[in-house]
Amino acid sequence: MKLQETVHFKWYKHLLILIVLVLCFQASVGLTSADFAMVFANSGQMTDFLSRLIHPDFSYLSKLVTPMVKTLQMSLVGTVIGVAFAIPISFLATTVVTENRWLSTIFRFLLGLVRTIPNLLLAALFVAIFGIGEATGVLTIAVFTFGMISQLMFQAIETIDYGPIEAAAAVGATKLQIAVWSIAPQVLSQFVSYMFYAFEVNVRASTVLGYVGAGGIGVILNSSLALLNYERVSIIILTILVTVALVDKLSECVRRSLL
Repeated sequence: MKLQETVHFKWYKHLLILIVLVLCFQASVGLTSADFAMVFANSGQMTDFLSRLIHPDFSYLSKLVTPMVKTLQMSLVGTVIGVAFAIPISFLATTVVTENRWLSTIFRFLLGLVRTIPNLLLAALFVAIFGIGEATGVLTIAVFTFGMISQLMFQAIETIDYGPIEAAAAVGATKLQIAVWSIAPQVLSQFVSYMFYAFEVNVRASTVLGYVGAGGIGVILNSSLALLNYERVSIIILTILVTVALVDKLSECVRRSLL
């Protein structure tokens, strides 16, 4: 009897959850004025788009090599710059090194502020300030990497073994010496792993930055979409997918060898 009551309770519970989800969906549709009928009304345009997209223009592939290489260069340079600035800041953002909660709190607040700005908004701001080009894309990637990697790094520092720190402090080592000789060796492999992870993320992100004029293959993708040249859009997307897959695989192999 109790088992039957439990089964009925679970059934009513699932039904209640389903009803709540449906009501939330209906409320969201009403608040956003979403018209799903328009999606089906434009099915002809969707069919035309997909039919042209599945016929990539392979003759255009040779012209994508240079933009793709520039995109990879943007990602690599931006990642290296971001990591270079993130390393010292990540040490200052943890009380393990500074032993000053106020100082670490200030740095953490600044890092949180940097991470709240989306990539595209950041790129748009830099384009407005510095102009269109790959340098703007590098700067955007560097700032994004700085915010992301600093957070990961100082969290890694806070999980280390305190024994080597106490031993170094006992013999009169300075904070810089403790950071270099007692903390860095414990987190070095994680730092390198995070750097490759950031590069992997930045390769994906850099392809989108071209939409706001930050250089790379995204500029060609944006212009091809604007001209409704879907055959070229298809080969650009395929090129990006293959490149990202190769970078992901390389990054995964490196990170596995380090951990």
